[in-house]
Amino acid sequence: MQELEGVIRNYAWGSRVDIARMQGRVCPTELPEAEEWYGAHPTAPSFLADGRSLDTAVQVDPKGMLGDAVLNRYGARVPFMMKLLAAARPLSLQAHPNARQAHSGYVRERRMGVDFNSRNYVDFNHKPELLVALSEFRALCGFRDPREAARDVESLHVEGLSDLVQTLRSGEGSIRRAVTMVLGNREDCGTLIEQAAKAAEGRPEPEFEMLVELAESYPDDPGVLVSLLLNHLVLQPGQAVYMPAGNMHAYLRGFGVEIMAASDNVLRGGLTSKKVDVPELLRVLDFRVMEHPLCDAVDGESGRIRQWPVPVDDFELRRVNVKGDEVTLNVEGPRIVLAVDGAIRVYDKHGDVALRAGRAAFSAADAGPISVGGTGTVFLANVSK
Repeated sequence: MQELEGVIRNYAWGSRVDIARMQGRVCPTELPEAEEWYGAHPTAPSFLADGRSLDTAVQVDPKGMLGDAVLNRYGARVPFMMKLLAAARPLSLQAHPNARQAHSGYVRERRMGVDFNSRNYVDFNHKPELLVALSEFRALCGFRDPREAARDVESLHVEGLSDLVQTLRSGEGSIRRAVTMVLGNREDCGTLIEQAAKAAEGRPEPEFEMLVELAESYPDDPGVLVSLLLNHLVLQPGQAVYMPAGNMHAYLRGFGVEIMAASDNVLRGGLTSKKVDVPELLRVLDFRVMEHPLCDAVDGESGRIRQWPVPVDDFELRRVNVKGDEVTLNVEGPRIVLAVDGAIRVYDKHGDVALRAGRAAFSAADAGPISVGGTGTVFLANVSK
């Protein structure tokens, strides 16, 4: 067991308070702190207490760090990444590719000589992700029933949106046609957004409050109108959302723990100053209605352990609460433990680490079971069996 030093990512939408406050640092911070990464992704690998980056340590001893099962299936890499995510402003409207799309896109852009900073595909992996709220967390996740979206858009009584309403009511394939229509109208959408936001002012429905807020920040961005086609969620602490590959989403505001396959592939469609690639986004999107975007939790051991099962093998996530006692977990492969409150001590057969809130530790596959003691809460990330 070694302490694991995360890497802060200073994206513009980040909070200047949430991560720093959890870690007991002075806040507000000088720069926004959007994410802290815990993992071995080569873009920003975490560092072990012995000074090595986690990706380097894995390359030196892949069998000991990962175990045979993970090494044989995923190669010499940690197949998941954990993050603290702190959004003070909306993230971009985005989706992530599946494994086949990621591999072909990565190979294609390398063959074309696309500059790394301009690529859609910076690695060959898919990026399904699970987010668990630590505070109230607002998010747009997956397409909703097009008939409900049509009803809401029509209720704004904006003449220029009548074609969108008709498209949403046109039957099979209506979401694909509606999204293509809206995102393809980047030059002329400013007036429609202004009219829609004015019509939505004062209406209490969350989707209309969100429309007004987005329009203030992105007055000429068609992603503002696309937001009306998505499920608007308000997560309470302990609730989670799972985003499979291809599902459109945007996290709006809040603080949470996120786990994903170890990838940084993002296709953006709006609500951002970063690169937007609408044709590529449309190619990877899953236009099916997401009827149940929340990820149901499974509780065990008198409520001390909560898990959010997901249909991928790259990762599992558990929340463990201890109250002066000790919990032992027999989970295999590489493990990352992240404390979010209290004073925690984590053990494996190689040693122990004391953790306070916002600090993490790494346990190698050859280190046996993990024990968590003290008083507080940790999240445990590992590979699914």
